[in-house]
Amino acid sequence: MLGLRQTALLADAADVLSEQLYAQLMESARKLGPRIAETDRRFLKGRKGDPRIGAALLATTAGAAFRLLEQGATISSFFEQVEYNGRRLAKLNVPPAAVVAALEAYARLLGAESNQHWMVQQLHFCVILTLNNAFYQVRESETKAFYDLFRIELESRSLDDLLSRVLVSLAEFCGAAKARVFLLEGEGTPAGAAWQLRAEARGMERVKVRPLRIPNTPALRRALSRPVLESALDEAWQRKGGSLWSVPLGGKLASGVIQFAFAREYEWLPREQELLTAAAERCWMGIEKAKLAEGLAAREEQVRQLAEHMLQVEEAERRRISRELHDEAGQSLLCVRLQMEMLEHRLPASLAAERETLRETRQAVEHTIIETRRLISALSPAVLEQLGLAAAIRQLIQRFRQVHTGKVKLQTHRLENLPQRLSSIVYRLVQECFNNIAKHSFATSVNISVGVADGTLKLTVADNGIGFDVAAAFRKQDSFGLSGIRERVTLLGGTFHLESTRAEAKRARSRKAPGTKIVVELPIPREAIAAETSPSRRAMQDASPGLLVAG
Repeated sequence: MLGLRQTALLADAADVLSEQLYAQLMESARKLGPRIAETDRRFLKGRKGDPRIGAALLATTAGAAFRLLEQGATISSFFEQVEYNGRRLAKLNVPPAAVVAALEAYARLLGAESNQHWMVQQLHFCVILTLNNAFYQVRESETKAFYDLFRIELESRSLDDLLSRVLVSLAEFCGAAKARVFLLEGEGTPAGAAWQLRAEARGMERVKVRPLRIPNTPALRRALSRPVLESALDEAWQRKGGSLWSVPLGGKLASGVIQFAFAREYEWLPREQELLTAAAERCWMGIEKAKLAEGLAAREEQVRQLAEHMLQVEEAERRRISRELHDEAGQSLLCVRLQMEMLEHRLPASLAAERETLRETRQAVEHTIIETRRLISALSPAVLEQLGLAAAIRQLIQRFRQVHTGKVKLQTHRLENLPQRLSSIVYRLVQECFNNIAKHSFATSVNISVGVADGTLKLTVADNGIGFDVAAAFRKQDSFGLSGIRERVTLLGGTFHLESTRAEAKRARSRKAPGTKIVVELPIPREAIAAETSPSRRAMQDASPGLLVAG
């Protein structure tokens, strides 16, 4: 059925022929009718090459119009015939100029009289309008097909999604009733290679792919490398009496194939072959890119899991060392300290010098005990496991205040019931930020915000220190603080953003104050989110944010 646009064009073409001209056309058909058969014979005899082109050209001539009118058909039927054959000529790669030249040659062979010649020229003018629209339809369809392939390649999220969408698009282009994509898989394996069904479509709809594996043979692979194939890979799939188009994927030695089935005989014209071959090459590049992307994603997931495992191993080793220090070295130092204190009290007054030396040694041991406790707490903070992330960060702030003057502001939101692994990671990130601020920033104010929203934990650490050159800091070979934070966050699937403005820039650009700001976002595991949003859990949570100002 003709579309509204095509029908309107045919009506316009027919309207160009006025009633008077139409009457002259009918009169010319009666007068020139005896010449038509001989003119057709001479026209075809003078043409060389593909006979399909000659037949299509003949169907657009004035002689074809006269023949239809003599048979009682309307002039609109002729223009429908012209449009169909115009699309056919376009798909046969006939240049528009060659079509116009053929129409003029036919008019000369027809040998019409002067008044009839003018009428034939008017008819040819309407034919050219219709042919122009037919050629445009073909070019527009081809352009849309390639645009769709480009868009699908950009938008597809997986190989199967790419194959399904490409198949539907190409089936729409060629008007196939059914279509399938097979890929050759398992090459080099003990089981051998086989053609695996990866996508299927019926009409413009995707079909759920059922498992279908067809063993590969050298003869089958050679046959699938040719653009014309007489049978489908799955014989039960193709209807009897219909046509089959087969387009190889992967070059001369096909590693994939797209097959289109038609319910009736449907001739495959050169331009359609060229477009589908070019589309197959584009599709194969998309398949290779999708495979690489999926492989890269799988390897990135492996690296992420390995990094996560290494972090867990690191935390476990920290806890082990912390326990060893506490149970062995810590207890031993306490015993030494007590023994020294007892010995100090037993010494007589006559040994004042020895008692003073012993007191100084005892104080050194006490200092060592304090440092050991600090190391134990830094290695594995008990408060993190017992009281949670918010309390552990507050403890970090108190320790930071012991070595650095300045005001620290902490804001927390919904940090209850976080997974222990995630809490440990955020704790280490804040700890590293404090180390950097204490060593380099000379900041007088630090703002820390950490909270959970929409399944994401967001940490922000900002100070008003002297700032630094971010690019230069990441280029340093012997500096692992910022690089370690960024890599750890990235491997865990989060995002890391760092802004810093040097103090010198403050004078040059007064609008932007110096300082450093780090923003980290980490995804929260789904199981933790489910526990967080359960009714019983929500009833236990305090929705108000925590706020601490130390200074």
